[in-house]
Amino acid sequence: MTIPIIAAVAGALLIILQAILMILVGAHRIRNRISLGTGDDPALERKIRRHGNLAENAALFIVVLALAEMTVVPNDVVAIIAVIFVVGRVLHAIALSPFASAEASSGGKFFAALRAIGAFSTFGCFIALGLCLLAGIF
Repeated sequence: MTIPIIAAVAGALLIILQAILMILVGAHRIRNRISLGTGDDPALERKIRRHGNLAENAALFIVVLALAEMTVVPNDVVAIIAVIFVVGRVLHAIALSPFASAEASSGGKFFAALRAIGAFSTFGCFIALGLCLLAGIF
């Protein structure tokens, strides 16, 4: 059995990003004395969604990426999908940053584009992994 090194590296990068986002949520809660929920604080809600969205997607991705790496998908394909996913998740996190809400209020579209790239790269990587696995198995 092949050890899924690519999935391990991608997982390491994603867990570091997850920890950073978690700290940012916690620091905001402490600074603004909000224990549970969002306290009707839009900035906190944005940080919670940024953190939660990564949590919702990264775990499943890493599991399936490891399966792909250990079975039928060529390592270069696995690596490309992993890079696209990690970069997409970083762009998505940046797109939901405080800088993005400031830019959005001034009518800018840069962060909206980053968010779309992050979302579509996540979707695309999910579909690509699924299709690669199915094509290799059948």
